[in-house]
Parts: sequence; C-alpha cells; structure tokens
Amino acid sequence: MAYNTLISASELNAHCDDNHWVIFDCRFSLANTEQGATAYRHGHIPQARYAHLDKDLCAAITTFTGRHPLPNFAQLVKKLGDWGVGNHTQVVVYDDAGGAFAGRMWWLLRCLGHEKVAVLNGGFPAWIKHGYAVSTHLPTVKATAFRAYLNDSLWLSAREVENGLAQRTITVIDARTPERYRGEQEPIDPIAGHIPYALNRPFQLNLDRSGLFLAAESLRQQFQQLIGNRLPSQVVHSCGSGVTACHNLLAMEVAGLTGSKLYAGSWSEWIRDKNRTVARG
Repeated sequence: MAYNTLISASELNAHCDDNHWVIFDCRFSLANTEQGATAYRHGHIPQARYAHLDKDLCAAITTFTGRHPLPNFAQLVKKLGDWGVGNHTQVVVYDDAGGAFAGRMWWLLRCLGHEKVAVLNGGFPAWIKHGYAVSTHLPTVKATAFRAYLNDSLWLSAREVENGLAQRTITVIDARTPERYRGEQEPIDPIAGHIPYALNRPFQLNLDRSGLFLAAESLRQQFQQLIGNRLPSQVVHSCGSGVTACHNLLAMEVAGLTGSKLYAGSWSEWIRDKNRTVARG
C-alpha cells in the first residue's frame, strides 16, 4: 500500500525498519531557523534524516523573490538521492507544527513526480504521545539514484496569479491568520494586507484540537463551502511565503478535491512589486 497524503503514527511505526521507506524530520521555526536542527539532534524518529527549510527546501532569497523561493530542483534531486530516496521509495515527512513545514517537502516531492510521499498525521507530538521510540543516532544512509519528472504546472508565478484574477479564472486561498490577512498585524513582512479577491482560510482550521487533520468529509464540506462552484484545479493557495499554503493544498487532497495549485512566491513576493495592488480588511 502506498501512502500519498497522510499516514498515522501507528502505520509509520509498523514500517520504521523497512528499507524501502525514508523518513524526514522537517521541524523548523521562523523565529529561530536552527531550532529544528537542534531538536532533531536531541531526538527524532529512528532513521529519520533532517531536511532544513531554508537550506534544503528553498533557494537563496533575491530582490524579486519571496522569503522562501522554490529550490533549485536539480540540487534537490541530488540531495534526495544522497538521502537514499529512489523512485519507488515510500517517503514520510513530519514536523511538530501540525504539518505546517512538512507539507512543503510533501508538495516539492509531488512536483518532482514522486507520489509516494505522506505527512505524518499529528507529527512528532503524535509519535511521542503513542510512546514510540526516539533516537539521537544519525541514520546510516545508502545513496541511490532519484530520477525526477518535474511538473511545473503545479505552481503559478505572480504574473499568472495577476492574470488569473483579472480574468476571474482562479480563486486564491490565503492560509495566514485572519489578523495578517486583514492587514491588522504583520509580524514578518514589511507590508500588511492580502492579494485582492483572495479568500482566507487559516491552515490551522484543517486540524482538530489534538493536532490531527479533520476527517476527509469534514474538510471536503468546508472547502466546498469556501470555493463554491470553482473546480479544485482553479484554486491557488497562498500564504506568507509559500510554505503553510501547502497545508491547505494537502487538506484539499485529503478531502478528495484534487488538483489545486500553489502560488509559490505568495505574499512576501507579491509585495516586492509596488505596482501590485494590496487589499486590506
């Protein structure tokens, strides 16, 4: 059985020693970018590799990009092979933020044509809650070849978002908190507000009180109520920098609403061009 959206802690535990599975720890903090790596060294799921959001899953920031530009895909492909990921490998990614960061790696692998990738439902806290093993040992990794089949239709550029909104062929969903969406607070980016006509769905709404994803039917009802008659393929996800937007994209896939896309640059790229309109309220 292949897992391509979510996997439970118990299901992962049953496969921890499977040579055809590779686990990634994606813990990260925007406030302290080395906090995740430190947490990994202090204890992680056995055999997990660590993937750093800034260093492994993003390219360097430039004058024209947002805060988390898409990575150099050739370099990411090389890293995946070095990490032991082959084309038939089942990949599992996790963090300690409900999937907010792990979702980025899940989405990147899908862009590379790798469907056998799942986010650990509940992340590291769920793993600990079940009492499963934690290790401080670095895994012994056997490098392999990873062949990518890049699908660049899974994300939109700023110009494509502008055109889609002007032609009313897309709906943008913003995954940030309501306060940031409305422009009342902006702790990270220099300009507050949101992309005109974007709808707001904070990614936290995808989770229950225990940090697990809501049931597929609940997610389906909520997203359908939000997008109305729009097809999932007309939905484009955004956030501050293209990371937590992947959480909403994943939630739609869990709900069976497949084919939505990512505005990879998101708000932090949108505001780089002063000619782009900013909405508030």
